Amino acid sequence: DMELQTDGNRSGHLLQNGEPVFEPQVDEEVVRLIAAQLAEIGDRFDKEIKTRLVNDLVQQFLNENLPGEEITQRMSEAVEGLVRAIPPDMEQEKATLVLAMVLTKKILNTMPSLLPRVFRTTVNYINQQLHNYIVRMVSA
Repeated sequence: DMELQTDGNRSGHLLQNGEPVFEPQVDEEVVRLIAAQLAEIGDRFDKEIKTRLVNDLVQQFLNENLPGEEITQRMSEAVEGLVRAIPPDMEQEKATLVLAMVLTKKILNTMPSLLPRVFRTTVNYINQQLHNYIVRMVSA
């Protein structure tokens, strides 16, 4: 259950004697290669995301009466809509991950003050929808 934290560190579990226990390290070169692939795909997808979709999501995030689960659901729907337009030869989980990250970037470029809420929502979405995929990707 070790998870990568937002600062890039791994969380650990404590033994009874208080010593932290960490799972084996992942190959940093593999992580760099995966990141480079995701960035390349993200650059291609960046042009595909329409301004209207981004502005609609910005409005959803600005609505402070909307619960976090509802915002995550709306983001999920937006990403799923974008995934339907990806080339059939592309791995769907990888495309979903990249689209979520690119969409987050575009929302934050439009309204930087939304950083905490958008970041939290994106992390929740990725943890709910793509956690196992990410674990498999970095473990391979």
